Amino acid sequence: MRVLGIVTARGGSKGIPGKNIAPLGGRPLLAWTAEAAKASTLASVVLSTDDPAIAAVGRDCGLDVPFLRPAHLAQDDTPTLPVLLDVLDRLGGDWDAVFILQPTNPLRTTADIDGAIALLRQTGADSVIGYTDVGERHPARMKTLDAEGRVHNPPFAEAFEGQRRQDLPTLHLRDGSVYVTRTLVLRSGRIAGDDCRAWIVPRERACNIDEPFDLWYAEALLRRAGRCP
Repeated sequence: MRVLGIVTARGGSKGIPGKNIAPLGGRPLLAWTAEAAKASTLASVVLSTDDPAIAAVGRDCGLDVPFLRPAHLAQDDTPTLPVLLDVLDRLGGDWDAVFILQPTNPLRTTADIDGAIALLRQTGADSVIGYTDVGERHPARMKTLDAEGRVHNPPFAEAFEGQRRQDLPTLHLRDGSVYVTRTLVLRSGRIAGDDCRAWIVPRERACNIDEPFDLWYAEALLRRAGRCP
């Protein structure tokens, strides 16, 4: 399979200014994704960004930056799919699938990338997405609060207060680090196809950078894994 890796890293983040190149473990956040992608079986890896500063860091990390993303595809509410199609249309070439590489998932490994691609190929699935076990944060334990702070059970609440997690249905949360989809599915307007398989990400590597605390948490996990000093 010829799989194109597309690193999606627009500028203008709100929660963490300059998030995609914020320092993490002594390196720009983007570098962790670039390192894993470059060592993988991806046929090519390109960076889609509207920000010249992010583009410069990407090139320093060994990523191909053939063009800058147009401004209308770099808004706060811009979905991912048109960004991918923009790269496919402008880059050209015959690609069997696209792997979305969000820099905000720095604990993704080369094994995750290659394993998800192998799963796509071996099963004949049209997409593979990363998921992690919800663990103690099971939706059945969630509540709604009214204006006075009273606690109410939603329709999906546990059968009784304090029900054992082992007795609750096993649920997985989309992790964000793995998205590989056949190009034909993307062209049809979807990222997850009808035959979408799960790539399981262990909880110790399921980390998405959205706010400053997440950077601290990710660095602690990288240090625990011996991947940064």
